[in-house]
Amino acid sequence: MDTSAAERADVDSLGRRTGPRRQHSIEEKLRIVLETHVRGASVATVAHRHNVNPNQVFAWRQLYRRGLLDPKDDGGDAPMLPVKVSTPTMLPSERAQLASPGNAVGRPKGSCRRIEIRLSNGHSIVLYGRVDAEGLSRVIDLLVQR
Repeated sequence: MDTSAAERADVDSLGRRTGPRRQHSIEEKLRIVLETHVRGASVATVAHRHNVNPNQVFAWRQLYRRGLLDPKDDGGDAPMLPVKVSTPTMLPSERAQLASPGNAVGRPKGSCRRIEIRLSNGHSIVLYGRVDAEGLSRVIDLLVQR
């Protein structure tokens, strides 16, 4: 089989592809992967038939096994959570001092006030000492909304 001049222009002297990469749709990847699941099918043969590197087909098969080749899931419906980045309220040296061996981790010396919030997922939030009521209220509101 003789290759056309256009195909030869897309490879260098060592036969490596130099042109733009081909983009495959999720549906196309899924169709190729499912062809490799037919009894007696060879990944190399299926890949050659579709002009795709067999290593790429093996990677798509791995994505398929992990459930990541769903044509209905384009990733556009991922929920976004609000985030606010601010400066730390405590310097790293103060944190290290609070976590010294004589203290409970993160607990200030002499503090007896403790607020613990246990979440349904097993995580908990523990606050020691003085707490900003407005800030805590906002955190609780956000957690309740989930």
